[in-house]
Amino acid sequence: MKRKFALLDDDELQEALSGSGLTSLENASIRDIVRLVNDIEKRSPIRFVRMEMGVPGLPPPDVATEAEIDALRRGVASKYPQIEGEPMLKEELALFIERFLDVTVDPKCCVPAAGAMQGAMATFLSAGRREVGKDTVLFIDPGFPVQKTQLDILGIKWLTFDIHDYRGRRLMNQLEGFMQAGNISLIVYSNPNNPTWICLDEEELQIIGMMAQKYDVVVMEDLAYFAMDLRTDYSVPSQAPFQPSIAKYTDNYILLLSGSKVFSYAGQRIAACIISPVLYERKFPDLKRFFNYEILGRAFIWGALYVLSSGTSHSVQYAFAALLNAANTGRYNIIEGVKVYGERAKKMKRIFLDNGFYLVYDHDNGKDLADGFYFSICYPGFKGAELLRELLLYGISSISLENTGSTREGIRACVSQIGSLQMACLEERVANFHLDHHS
Repeated sequence: MKRKFALLDDDELQEALSGSGLTSLENASIRDIVRLVNDIEKRSPIRFVRMEMGVPGLPPPDVATEAEIDALRRGVASKYPQIEGEPMLKEELALFIERFLDVTVDPKCCVPAAGAMQGAMATFLSAGRREVGKDTVLFIDPGFPVQKTQLDILGIKWLTFDIHDYRGRRLMNQLEGFMQAGNISLIVYSNPNNPTWICLDEEELQIIGMMAQKYDVVVMEDLAYFAMDLRTDYSVPSQAPFQPSIAKYTDNYILLLSGSKVFSYAGQRIAACIISPVLYERKFPDLKRFFNYEILGRAFIWGALYVLSSGTSHSVQYAFAALLNAANTGRYNIIEGVKVYGERAKKMKRIFLDNGFYLVYDHDNGKDLADGFYFSICYPGFKGAELLRELLLYGISSISLENTGSTREGIRACVSQIGSLQMACLEERVANFHLDHHS
C-alpha cells in the first residue's frame, strides 16, 4: 500500500529487522523491540515515540538519593549486605505492609531483591518447586511476558488464560477447572495489571484466595504498580482504603513490591518479596531436592537468593528504607508524584481514539478503566503484530498483546516516556497514520 506520511519504508524496516535477528514481531520481547528501535535510530535521523518499555520517567525522590549517598560515604560499599536484607529495611517493609495493606507480617518475612524480576525468579525456584506433583505455574493473563521466559529457562511448565471473559464470579469456575488437576504450584498475576491496567477487585481476590486455600497453591501477587490505580487514593498510611491484596484472603502468598514504579527508583534495582508468615515457616520435604532446607522461607533466602546474587546492593537498601520510612510516617505521599502517568494516559488515549483506534481492554469489570501506566489499543483491520509493525513505519514503538498472553488483538502502550514534546509528536504521527489507513 502507499503510505504518504510514513517516516520509514518497508525495505528500511525489513533491513533493520533482519539485522536484529528477529524473524517475526508476534512474540518479540520488550527488549527485542528496544534493540530494534535503537538500531533504527542509529541509522537514521528519526527519533521514535517510545511506548514499548515501562521505563519510569520521573526523577527519583530526594529522600532516597540522599540516604544512599550518605550510606556510600559511610563505606557500606566495602561490605557485603546480608542476604536476608538489612534489619532497618526489613522493619520498614513490615511497617509499610501494615500501614498500606492493613496486613501484619514479621520483618523476617520481608526480603529485599534486586528488582521484582529477581524476586519472581527466587519464587519460581523455591515455591514453584516445593512439591514434586505440583510442577506447573498458572498465569492469570495478560501479564508480564518475561516471567514466562524465566520459567522456560528453569524448565518449569506453565499454563495461562486471559481474564477478559472471566471477571467477577466467573473467575471461580475458570480457576477450579485448572486447580482440579492437582498440578498447579503457583498462581501469578499483576494488580494493577500490566499491560491492560485492569484491577482485580476484592471479590476476585477472595476467589483466588479461596482456591489457593482449597488446593494448597501459592499466589505470587505482583504489586509492581502498587497503589497506582488512581481512581482510589491508597496513599494515606493506616487509613482505609488500603491497596487490595491477596494477603487478606490466604496464608499462601508471596507479594512482589517494586521500588521502580511508584517509588521512581528503577535504576538501582530494588524490590522486596513479602512472604506470608505461615508460608515462610512451612516445611516442604521436596525442597530438599534442590536446597539444604525444607522450610520454605529458608530455601527462598539461603537457597534461591543466595545463588542468584548473594543479596541485594547494600547502599540501595538504605535508600529504600528511607523512602519507606518517609511514606510510613506520612512525610512522603507515594501517589502524588506519579499522578502525571494518569494525566499522560488520558491525553494519549484521546489521541488514539480521535484517530480511529479503539481500546482493547476497555472496561474494568463494569467500571471505567483507570488512566495509568499502560493501556491497550488496536486499529480496525489489524492484528496486534501487524499494527506493531505498521506503527514502526511512523516512528511509534510498542509491543504486541500476543506477547503478554492476551487472546485479543492489539498492542500495549506505555505512557512513561511520553513528555510534552513527545506528546505533540505522537499526536502528529497518529493522525498521519490514520490519514493513510482510514477508508
